[in-house]
Amino acid sequence: MHSNVWHQCLQRLERELSSQQFNTWIRPLQVVEDDGDLKLYAPNRFVLDWINDQYLERITEILDFVTNGAPPKLSAEVGSKPSTPDPQITHNIPSLTTSNSQSIPSFIHPSQLNPAFTFDTYVEGKSNHFARAASVQIAENPGQAYNPLFIYGGVGLGKTHLMHAVGNLIQKAKPNAKVAYLHAERFVADMV
Repeated sequence: MHSNVWHQCLQRLERELSSQQFNTWIRPLQVVEDDGDLKLYAPNRFVLDWINDQYLERITEILDFVTNGAPPKLSAEVGSKPSTPDPQITHNIPSLTTSNSQSIPSFIHPSQLNPAFTFDTYVEGKSNHFARAASVQIAENPGQAYNPLFIYGGVGLGKTHLMHAVGNLIQKAKPNAKVAYLHAERFVADMV
């Protein structure tokens, strides 16, 4: 029923957004159409949250417009479209890369976490009590509390220690979680 709807939505979004916005947030989405419903799959929680906060309302408006007021039911989740072939109509957003390119693993670098930096070895004082408490909340509830958290302070006050402690506690509680500690330059180089 809506086999062409997502394609029309993509064309409209590509015209409305900058190429950087489109390539960063919209292109990574995978879409499955099933019985007139559209299911968006985001590669990770960060992209999903950004889509929900910044673009979902506009996507819904475009779908409403291109279907003359009868838009498909829209849902979004983290993951990738099911790999089992179904008689459903499926669409991938076209890739800009050539066909001989190799897929990139989700994390190219090992986590780089220092196992010695934990909350147990962190020296807590009046000046860093709140930062430690917020960091513990993040480690115990990843992606929910204080998202994002900005830690600011002078040299030697434990900012790096806290970041490593968060990552180490998440890895301990959820061994299959993907945790990476990267410098900002490396993050930008890998993501852009």
